[in-house]
Order: sequence, then structure tokens, then C-alpha cells
Amino acid sequence: MIQPQGFEQRSIMTSLGKMAYYTATGSLWQENPPKTTEKETLVFLHGFGGGSSAYEWSKVYPAFASEYRILAPDLIGWGQSEHPARNYTIDDYLTTIREFFEQTCTESVTAIASSLTAAFTIRVAITHPNLFKSLILVTPAGLSDFGEDYSRSLFAQIVSVPILDRLLYSTGIATSGGIRSFLEQRQFAQPNRVYEEIVEAYLKSAQQHNAEYAALSFVRGDLCFDLSLYIQQLLTPTAIIWGQKSQFTGPDIGRRLAEKNPQAIRVFKPLEDVGLTPQLELPAVTIGLIRRFLALLNE
Repeated sequence: MIQPQGFEQRSIMTSLGKMAYYTATGSLWQENPPKTTEKETLVFLHGFGGGSSAYEWSKVYPAFASEYRILAPDLIGWGQSEHPARNYTIDDYLTTIREFFEQTCTESVTAIASSLTAAFTIRVAITHPNLFKSLILVTPAGLSDFGEDYSRSLFAQIVSVPILDRLLYSTGIATSGGIRSFLEQRQFAQPNRVYEEIVEAYLKSAQQHNAEYAALSFVRGDLCFDLSLYIQQLLTPTAIIWGQKSQFTGPDIGRRLAEKNPQAIRVFKPLEDVGLTPQLELPAVTIGLIRRFLALLNE
């Protein structure tokens, strides 16, 4: 898989198998002589969609590697992590995300997470607040928020049909044209910001053996839930970035979620002219906002 210079792939074992992750290594990020104090940890968690992986954050996390310990996992069923042949559930990801933090972090950390995974991270922070120092979230949505049932949508119903679901995945999603079309038309606000490396990274992830299981569980709606039923329980200091042109969940949903818990959610920042993944579409702006929020939430 594509990974930034100065980073290497490692792995841990979760209850569902090997989870790969990327972390800084070598002299590129080290001081000479190195500091004796241990760096704080930032964990970057990617969202879900055909071909998703830790690559989603790879234009952002190197900017923090000289100051922080960086961890960027491929979640189970995605990227270079194991792809068990199963129908995935919400509990699968709540469990394996928690296991990742427990196995790789000895102190509470800042988690920086995207879309549905950001919503899962909120739920993990509610049940295990000791794991988290703060949260910086991009479009955290359960995709069935405020009673909207995504699983009843036409597309979710179509991909719930056996045999047809895998045919659609192999011919319409896990192809160069399918990946590019989705990125340009649904994920990015500006199609001209999609360049060949992004398509290649998503395609490599989408074509991993058994990659269709996690992707189809996602698009069927098996992993969706109503975040509004949980968010008031969050105690961890949180900042939210929301792409104004996110097609799946608009900023109005984000504002309603933020208003349910102003004590924990200290910042809600709509970002103009960007879609679901500002970390790929406008990485420099995203880096600047993360720096600002790290200072604000951890002061």
C-alpha cells in the first residue's frame, strides 16, 4: 500500500485478526540526541467506503510526526489488515477500535477520526473515557441520525440482494472507473482535486482478498446507527470539522449533534468548498485546523 516516507507498517492482533498500522520510524523524525520525554500520541482513524484505508490521512499525519507519536491503523476488513469473511457488525468495530487503543497506547491520547468511524470513536470514548484525552472528528455521523434509516434507502436495498451485491462490488466499486467516479461525484466537492495516486490507493485497498465483506456491510447499512441517541453521554473534549458539501450528511445534521452536548463539543467548524474528506481534498487546511484544535482542547 502507499505510505509516506519515514513511516513503516506494523501490526497488532485483535479478536478479529491482524490489524495493520503505520507509525513514524528512522532518523527523519528523530532529534539528535533524542529527547528523554515520551511524545504524546495522535491516532488517526479512517472512515468507511469502497477502498478506504489509513491512506485517507497520509497527507496529514506526517506534519505532526516530529512532535507526536503517530499511529494510523487500517481497520479490520480494510487496507492491509485482515479481512475476515463475515457480515460485520457495529460491535465488531467498537471492540477492535478499543483493542487497538488498549494495545498501542499506555496513556490517554487524542483520536482524530473520520465519518462513521468518528461516530464509533465517540461511542468507545463514552464507554472507555480513560483511553482518550481529546477527540478531533471529521463529519462524525452514524448515518441513521435523528431517526433517518439509511438501510431503507434504495441503494442499501439493492446491495442487500445476495449474488447481486458481490457483482455490484466487483464491477461497479472495485474498479478504477468505479473508484474515480465515486470520489469525484460523491466524496469530493471539487472533482479536479482527485488525482491518480488517490484512485490507485483506494483501488489497491478495494481489491484486497475478501475486501467486499466490510464494504458491503457498510453500504447495506449494517454498521449505521443513530448517533443522536449517544452523543449526550460524551465527556471527552471534542472538536468537529464538517465539510459543507458532504453529500451523505449535511452540516445541519452536524450542528444538531453538536447542540446536544455543548459541554463536550467545544468547537463545531463547517468547512466551505469541501466534501466528506477534507484530509484528502484540502490537507493543508485540515492540518492547520487540527493544530488549532489540539491547542484549544488540551490547554
